[in-house]
Amino acid sequence: MSDDNLMKSLTDAKAIITNSHIVYTSGRHGSDYFNKDALYVNPKLMNALTYRMAKPFHDKTIDVVAGPTIGGVILSQWVAWHVSPRVKSFTAAVFAEEEMVNNEKVRIFKRGYDAYIPNKNVLIVEDVLNTGGSIKKVVEAVTALGGNIVGATVICNRGGVTAQEIGVDRLFELVTVSMESWPEESCPLCEKNIPIETSVGKGAAFLTRKGISY
Repeated sequence: MSDDNLMKSLTDAKAIITNSHIVYTSGRHGSDYFNKDALYVNPKLMNALTYRMAKPFHDKTIDVVAGPTIGGVILSQWVAWHVSPRVKSFTAAVFAEEEMVNNEKVRIFKRGYDAYIPNKNVLIVEDVLNTGGSIKKVVEAVTALGGNIVGATVICNRGGVTAQEIGVDRLFELVTVSMESWPEESCPLCEKNIPIETSVGKGAAFLTRKGISY
């Protein structure tokens, strides 16, 4: 799949939404959105995307692929499949769940997955990087268990996140998307009374909080 075909596939799958009015998780507003959930219902497309995510690391022996819940659960399975031929048995696919520890959000490997990490080569996966906070917590969880992180691979980097910011030596992204956003009080889309999108992002919750029917 060429870069042009990749962007066309993402657009056709409605993963890339433009010229809309989106409310992001941060509370800021914007006109564009990367809808990762539109990808997960399409196994054929996921197969092609995750092959490309795994390919830059084909020069490495990877024992484990790890990601954060929820998207990382699916991604870790697919990417592990595409790197499995390079190990003697199989590449494990695991995920780290979010928990509160001492009033701080952390990622923890449960369900026995922690046993797969020590002294193993681990590739970290994520769907979308906004601030990099979730993937960084997975990196920290792997490091705490004595895993050797070979890098990270993501579908979309929309926050300009760097490898250094998440604590890895190598970061690969399928697409990099710059999406401008504004605080609610200075949103030009609100000023023009452009309807808020409620099918993606936090638009529905935003309107409910405002007591506005949709």
